[in-house]
Amino acid sequence: EVQKLNQQLEERNGEIQQMINQPPYEKEREILRLQKSLAEREKAQATSDVLCRSLTDETHQLQRKLASTAEMCQRLAKCLEEKQRQEKGNSDDQIATERSNQVFLLPTMFLQNNETSLQALICNLQDENRMLKQKVAHV
Repeated sequence: EVQKLNQQLEERNGEIQQMINQPPYEKEREILRLQKSLAEREKAQATSDVLCRSLTDETHQLQRKLASTAEMCQRLAKCLEEKQRQEKGNSDDQIATERSNQVFLLPTMFLQNNETSLQALICNLQDENRMLKQKVAHV
């Protein structure tokens, strides 16, 4: 291991001697090349920083939107449950008080349409929620 390190040291010393023995214009050319390389790396780093900040901001926006969508879904689910409870109570009362099937069918159809539209809205929100989760995961 010591021999290996000594060999590497000798190689480095040889490189340094070559640099010292180079004419001044070659040294300047090497310096310019290194400066150009450094500038390119700094530019790439700055671009990377901007992209990271942008992605972070977008991630936070998507997370907020996801949270609000999830909250809305929960509220809609609670409303749906309450309406279903009310409908069950109303249905039981209506069955006892109504005398004909035609009178009974009209409110039931209205409630079913209302329930169907609520369920469709919940499904749409759940789809949007899933898509937002996928976007967040992708980001």
